[in-house]
Amino acid sequence: MGIPTFDYIRPKSLGDARKAYDAAGDARYIAGGQTLLPVMKQRLAQPASVIDLGGIAGLSGIQVEGKSLTIGAMTRHADVAASPDVRRLIPALAHLAGLIGDPQVRNRGTMGGSLANNDPSADYPAAVLGLGAIVLTDSRSIAADEFFDGLFTTSLEESEIIRAISFPVPERAHYEKFAHPASRFALVGVMVSKGAEGVRVAATGAGQTGVFRVPEMEAALAKSFTAAAIEGITVPADDMIADMHASGAYRAQLVGVLARRAVAAIS
Repeated sequence: MGIPTFDYIRPKSLGDARKAYDAAGDARYIAGGQTLLPVMKQRLAQPASVIDLGGIAGLSGIQVEGKSLTIGAMTRHADVAASPDVRRLIPALAHLAGLIGDPQVRNRGTMGGSLANNDPSADYPAAVLGLGAIVLTDSRSIAADEFFDGLFTTSLEESEIIRAISFPVPERAHYEKFAHPASRFALVGVMVSKGAEGVRVAATGAGQTGVFRVPEMEAALAKSFTAAAIEGITVPADDMIADMHASGAYRAQLVGVLARRAVAAIS
């Protein structure tokens, strides 16, 4: 098998990136490269063109805008974890970012790249869904509940580009994670938040269809924001991922355990 060849394109604007994608016919965007490069090395993806978003100004950085925190799609995990604004306004998000992978991954991987890939064991989907964020693209705004659409699938259109994510600042929030000891992906991760729009509980790493909310826990916590309020609430084991790392029943149990730990940390 020969070495795969492809065109490398580094546009200077979102418009140029979209034009390059549409013209290529078989293209992939690259942000931090933590997913695309490994799958290309394994010949699981062989695009004719790779379009690097790293040269587009304005796609990284963190801004406080009223009661929301807007994070550019090309912002590295390490920068989210270290940001004074994130630590002050949404410490749960800074904590989550600091748990991703290892230092090498955190200094290369980006929030937008992770969300666009939507790995079922990634951490950021739990943050976006659990905090009720809005994904801002080059053409529209997508509410968290409308963004995730199954394993490795989102509501993004073919050439659409995430430019930023806007997080409402919650009254309180916390993220608990049971990590795979080697990859540091989430066997299960749970984000719990309470804010102006109510209580949200989102789990990653567990569901067969990807990140999901737990409405029964949300309703119970809206009445009493205590770990005891969700003590008897479970998620169906049959809906959970079952693999060599953990059974569906084990993951279902972890969702409840981690949710209670998250609530206890901030109640």
